[in-house]
Amino acid sequence: MVTTAPLVGQSVKRKEDPRLLTGNGRYLDDIRLPNTHHMAVRRSPYGHANILSIDTEAAANLPGVVGVFTAEDLKDSVKPLPCGMPAGGVENHLPPHRVLAQDRVRYVGDAVAFVVANDPYIAHDAMELIDVQYQELPAVVDAARAVEPGAPQLHDEAPGNICMHWTAGNKDDTDAAFANAEVVVKHHIYNQRLIPNPLETRGTLANYDAGTEETTLWVTSQLPHVHKILLSAFVLDIPEHKLRLIAPEIGGAFGSKIFLYADMALTAWASKHLGVPVKFVETRMENYVATQHGRDQTQDIELAARRDGTMLGLRVKSLANLGAYPSTIAPGVVTALFGRMVSGAYRIPAIWVEVDGVYTNTAMVDAYRGAGRPEATYLVERMVDLLADELAMDPVDVRRKNFIPPDAFPYTPPDLGMLPYDSGNYAVTLDRALNHVNYSALRAQQEEGRKAGRLMGIGISSYVEVCGLAPSSWIQKQGWGGPMYESAEIRVLPTGKISAVTGSLSHGQGHETTFAQIVADEFGVGMGDVEIKYGDTAGAPFGMGTYGSRSLAVGGTALQKSAQKIKEKILAIGANLLEVAPEDVEFDHGSVSVKGAPGSSKTLAEIAFAAWLNTGVPAGMEAGLEATTYYDPPSCTFPFGTHICVVDVDPDTGHVDIIRYVAVDDVGPVVNPMIVDGQLEGGIAQGIGQALFEGAVYDKFGYLLTGSMIDYAVPRASYLPNFELDRTVTPSPISAFGSKGVGEAGTIASTPAVANAVVDALSHLGIRDLQMPITPQRVWHALQQPK
Repeated sequence: MVTTAPLVGQSVKRKEDPRLLTGNGRYLDDIRLPNTHHMAVRRSPYGHANILSIDTEAAANLPGVVGVFTAEDLKDSVKPLPCGMPAGGVENHLPPHRVLAQDRVRYVGDAVAFVVANDPYIAHDAMELIDVQYQELPAVVDAARAVEPGAPQLHDEAPGNICMHWTAGNKDDTDAAFANAEVVVKHHIYNQRLIPNPLETRGTLANYDAGTEETTLWVTSQLPHVHKILLSAFVLDIPEHKLRLIAPEIGGAFGSKIFLYADMALTAWASKHLGVPVKFVETRMENYVATQHGRDQTQDIELAARRDGTMLGLRVKSLANLGAYPSTIAPGVVTALFGRMVSGAYRIPAIWVEVDGVYTNTAMVDAYRGAGRPEATYLVERMVDLLADELAMDPVDVRRKNFIPPDAFPYTPPDLGMLPYDSGNYAVTLDRALNHVNYSALRAQQEEGRKAGRLMGIGISSYVEVCGLAPSSWIQKQGWGGPMYESAEIRVLPTGKISAVTGSLSHGQGHETTFAQIVADEFGVGMGDVEIKYGDTAGAPFGMGTYGSRSLAVGGTALQKSAQKIKEKILAIGANLLEVAPEDVEFDHGSVSVKGAPGSSKTLAEIAFAAWLNTGVPAGMEAGLEATTYYDPPSCTFPFGTHICVVDVDPDTGHVDIIRYVAVDDVGPVVNPMIVDGQLEGGIAQGIGQALFEGAVYDKFGYLLTGSMIDYAVPRASYLPNFELDRTVTPSPISAFGSKGVGEAGTIASTPAVANAVVDALSHLGIRDLQMPITPQRVWHALQQPK
C-alpha cells in the first residue's frame, strides 16, 4: 500500500501559477472568435442632464462600423437591470436602471449609446462621433445633501432620493442604556468612497449561434450562474437553456465583478441582432467611472458606557450613498452586512441602528472587499479608542473588558437579527498580538520618544466578521432573491483520475490548489490526479460563485460531501471485488483493504475501472463513481483576530510611516497556510490603502476628479512594511473542516488599526480624530490647529 502524507494543512505551491506566470492564462481579451466585432459605449460627460437629441449619422458612416444603437433601438427587447437584494423587511424604492439611458442621464459614465465595428479602435473613434445634446441639470453627489429639502431629485420613483429606511436593534432598550450611562462618546465618520482597481478591467464577449439559437457569453464574472439567470429571466428575451455563460481567467475583482452590468446585455443583444460575435472590454477610465465603487457611508455614532469602561449601548445612524441607481445587491450590503454587525467583537447589551440608502449623481456603490463589515468594524473600533481616550484608559483594557467571553458562544448580538457567532476566543488573539509586538515596551518607547518630539502611535483593531454567507433561509430574509448553497460535482474517471467541478469561482484565490488538496486527501491520491473545474454554466451544477469569503466554508464542504458519497460506493464495490462484507473493509490511502489484512486490497483505479465496466459491482448498484452535492449550511462562520499597527508621523510634513504591522487572525483550521498568508497580506495592503491613500472624489457637478491612477492613489509595495503574521485556531462547528474564511479579513481589520495608530501618535497633542484618507496634508493641517 502506498502511503501519502495529508495535503490539507500544507503550503503547497499553487497549481495555477505556472500557467498564469508564463502568459498561458486565458483572460477575456485573449479569447478570439472568427469575425469578432467590437463594442464601444458613449457615456455621459454630465452628472445630471436631460438628453435632448442623439445624432448617430456620422458614427454610422465611419468605414468599419456595422451598427450604432440607442435606447430607442432596445426598448422592446432589453429590460432594465434588476436589483437582486433589496433591503429586507422594509419598503425599497427601486427606479428602473436601463442598459442605455432614456431621456435623462444621472451620473458621469451613464451609458447613452453604443457602436459596433470590425476593429476596436474604429469602434472608439466612431463612439466619439456620436453627437449627444444635453440640458444640464443640478447635481448632488453627497448623501447628506441629497436628503436635504430642495436637493436635486434623481428619480420620480424615489422621493427625497431615498431608496429605503432600515432599522435594527431595540430602540427602547438603547434609550434606557443611554439614560443610565455615566459617559457618552459621540463621533462622526465618513467612510470614504473607494474604487476597486482590479488588474483586469471588466468585459464581455457574446456569440449568438443562429443554428441552435443559443447565446454564449464569456464574461468577467464572479458568479456566472447567477448572472445567467438574471439575464435570461429578467433582462433578455432568451430562454435559460439557450444561454451559456463562461467565466475565463479573472484578473482580480474585489467584489466589483459580482454585479450585473449593462454590457452583458448589450453584447448579447448586438450579437444576435448583427449576426457576429461582439466583444466589449472597458478602458481603465471606464472602469473608474462606470464600474461599481465601494464604501461611501456617512455615520453618526454614540456609545454609552460606565466609567469603568463597560459598554452599555450603541446608536448608529448611517447614510449610505448608493450612487445613481440600485445595484445588484447594494441595499442588502448596507443593511444586513453592515447594520447587523456593528457590535463587533463586543458584548453591547443595547443597540439601535438606522440606515438610509440614498441616490446621488455618482457611480453606483455596492460590495467591495469586506462589503459592509469594514464599515461596521471601523465604526466600532474607532469608538472603542475614543471611549478609552475619554476615560483615560488603555484601549487594550477597554477591549478586554467588553469582549464576548469564550463560554458565551454561540453568541447572538441582541436584537440585531444576525445569526449566532459560531465560536471565538478573542482575548487569545489579542494577547498573542500584544506579546508579538511587545506592547509594554512599545508604550514605554512611545512615552520616551514624546519627550524628544517623536510622534509614534500604536493602533489596535480587534475584529470579527461574518463569512461563508448563507444559509438560504436567512439571506432571503435579508432581501436576496435566490439561494445561497454551493454545488460540487465529483467524478472518478475509469483510470482513477478525478474531475471535480465547483460552483465557486476563482479570481485569484487559488481554488485549483486548495480544492485539489481537499479532494486528493479525501481519496488518498496525489494532487496531480485531481483536476478542479469551474466557471462554465454548461459544465457545472448551479453554483453561487465566490464572494463573502464563502468558498472554503461552503464550496469546500460541498466538495467533501460529494467525495464522501462516492467513498461509500467505493467501499461497497471494493468489498464485492474482495468477496467480503462491506463492514469488513476500510478505505485508506487510495485503496480498499480488508480490515486486519492490508495485503488484501483493491486500488482506487481498479475499483473505478470495475465501476466503469459495470463488472464486480454489487447487484442493483449503478455503474460509475460520481456524485453531486448542493450544500446549504445551517449558519455563517465568524473569523476574528487582532491587528496592531505602529506608525511614526513626521511633525513637519504630516507623512505617516508604518514601521510595524502585526496581525493575529483566527480563521479556523487552514488548508494551505501560504495561500492564507497571501490573502491576508493583500487584504491588509488594501485596508492600509483606505486608511492613508485612497478616496474617490467628485466635484459638485458630478465629475469624478479621481478618474485615473494619476489622481487616485493606491499603495505601492514600497509604502508597506513586512507584515508579521500569526494565527490561533478556533474551529467553526459549521463547516466540514472547521474553517471560517479569510479573503476579506485583512481588509476589515487593517483600516481601523492604522487609523487608531495615527490618532494615537497625535493624541497627546489634543487630536482625537482624523477623517480618511489620512493624507500628509490632513495630518499637517491638524498639527497646525490651536490646541
